[in-house]
Amino acid sequence: MRDLAPLFAPTSIAVVGASTKPGKLGAAMARQLSLFDGTVSLVNSRSPDPRNRVYASVADVASQVGQVPDLVISCIPADATLAALAEAADAGARAAVVCAGGFAEVDEVGRYRQDQLSELAARENIRILGPNTSGFVVPALSLFASFVRGAERIGAGTAVVVAASGGMGHALAFALSAEGVGVDLAVGLGNCADVTAADVIAYAARRPGVRCVALHVESVSDGQALTEAVRSASETVPVVALVVGQSDVSDFARSHTGALATSWRVTQAALQQAGAVVVEDERALVDAVCALSAVRLPAGSTGRTGLVTAQAGPGLLLADRLTVSGAELPRLSAESRRRLGELLPPMTYQENPVDTGRPDDSFAGVLRAVAADPAIDVLAIYGLLEPDAFDLAACVAEVATAIPVVTVVAGADDDVADARSRLLQAGAASLATPSAAVHALAALRQDAQIRSRRRRTPEPAAAPAPPLVLPDRLNEGTLKELLRRSGVQTPRGVECADREQARAAIRHLTAPVAVKMLEPVVAHKSDLGAVHLGIRSASEMDRAVDALLAIGATAFLVEEMAEPGTEILLGAHRDPVFGPVVVLGLGGVAAELIGDIAIRTVPLTSALISDMLDELTLGPLLRGYRGAPPVDEAGLRRAARVVERVVLDNPHVLSFEINPLRVLGDGHVVALDATLSRKPESAVPPRRPSEPDNADAPEGNISNF
Repeated sequence: MRDLAPLFAPTSIAVVGASTKPGKLGAAMARQLSLFDGTVSLVNSRSPDPRNRVYASVADVASQVGQVPDLVISCIPADATLAALAEAADAGARAAVVCAGGFAEVDEVGRYRQDQLSELAARENIRILGPNTSGFVVPALSLFASFVRGAERIGAGTAVVVAASGGMGHALAFALSAEGVGVDLAVGLGNCADVTAADVIAYAARRPGVRCVALHVESVSDGQALTEAVRSASETVPVVALVVGQSDVSDFARSHTGALATSWRVTQAALQQAGAVVVEDERALVDAVCALSAVRLPAGSTGRTGLVTAQAGPGLLLADRLTVSGAELPRLSAESRRRLGELLPPMTYQENPVDTGRPDDSFAGVLRAVAADPAIDVLAIYGLLEPDAFDLAACVAEVATAIPVVTVVAGADDDVADARSRLLQAGAASLATPSAAVHALAALRQDAQIRSRRRRTPEPAAAPAPPLVLPDRLNEGTLKELLRRSGVQTPRGVECADREQARAAIRHLTAPVAVKMLEPVVAHKSDLGAVHLGIRSASEMDRAVDALLAIGATAFLVEEMAEPGTEILLGAHRDPVFGPVVVLGLGGVAAELIGDIAIRTVPLTSALISDMLDELTLGPLLRGYRGAPPVDEAGLRRAARVVERVVLDNPHVLSFEINPLRVLGDGHVVALDATLSRKPESAVPPRRPSEPDNADAPEGNISNF
């Protein structure tokens, strides 16, 4: 692991480009650092003044102060930065922050400058944060290496913020401070010439007292490093991730798989698979961190929620939103209801939610009764503070050691601030609104399921398989032959070179049949009019062939039509950052319109494929909802591993897709179409005679004609 202590825990700092002019970046940085307990030296080559601790260079700081700065903060323009940092590294500095913009985010000249910074970091072993960053804060050390005014008011706490942008890093830190959680460290990464999100996450996970990591992601350069850092860190502290870029459109969209596997979706899926709790917006990120910094559910818990409300209206709102979010509010046991009946007036609702009416000194007993119910995993409480009637924080403190507690409090500002502080001290999560509590409880459930998956018994390693070599000719027919030889069922069919062969095919197949254009690469066939269905006679075949010839067809694939059924998309896509990923979702022509998909990075396991099914909105249908045939999971796993292997074993393949993969009445799956896309500059390598043709793989249920 890279040593980031000189960056985030220095004993001495030098500000390069320090200024006395209030509007200058160097002046703002020097002002913020005046609170730091260590040594802070100022560097200004134009106006050195050693008597006032302003020096001409970092080397002068080392010689005249007698201490080499651990950390150098550069507040000078981009074109002067490299020389200044090289001089600082020569003097012995071990870390630097580069605040200036004008690097890779602007143009090729800036890219060249940033590359030089990266080379300097590697050559001199100096850690560089930025460029193009507003810095970082470590409140416990009174270290506010930031030019953002007010950063010194960010409170110390238990959360670490790792943000792509300095603006978001500060915004999240201010929000967590306002919530009473505070931050141990908040970092704006900037352009990541050297120090990356993976580096900071690994550093944060080793810091004593850290309870949660908030991760804000805009782009990823090294997917494997990031996911490994999240996987390792989340074994000890929860990581909550917000990925920006939902509107991103993939450059690669020749297939449904490529169009659906946008960088945003893939990044979200990869981080979640690695162990991060993934949220949809910045408010949910703050709420999730507030919850996970205070409480966690047992691994595998479904988060069955007992809701106690001191006021009916807000409680009803919270109950409604919890139910919509997927939370379960189970009916309390008869014994719990008996206890509640002894404590509450008869007109109150005592099933779950539990409405106490205007609360009194019985409130603590109500909480104990609900917390003790065997159906309850987590206690949610809404309270409008009435200090004369009851002490909410004291009541919660009586149960917070026995069960995870999430609270929402409202009332006068001073009362709320005091109550929330006491609730946190009691070990309960404290949120400001019902919506925030919904976010918090959803994060707790997701975290519990992540830890449950981590504890699953590892699958036995599969025996090494020979490479899945592509055929010399690539078209739908040969791709289906590859599928069939790998154990994936396909319709019975025949390739036809002309009209007569197409007409003859009807006599050998069971009508009705489908006839398709057979070309090396044809995606979205139905959009092109390249598919004709329900052909039963020679005359119908003639009309279909005429239509296909009119759009340029030179060969045809005639196949028996499969029975109706639910259609799945199953594909593998080579993501430029995270490598091969597998996509499972609703299939057919509406795949992109519906967008009901699950994504996993490879290698796949049986458990991951099952998780993907569960993740789909369509999942219950594929599990047998209301009499629908449950999908044959063995057949689905076999097909998933084939699409995975095609991309893994053939580096020139961008994607391989089965769409649709139809679920038949008996649950078996049949591949109705298959497409493959390659890198434009690559050609399919010829098969060597010694390479296997997978002839020993299990046969499908329907043999090709």
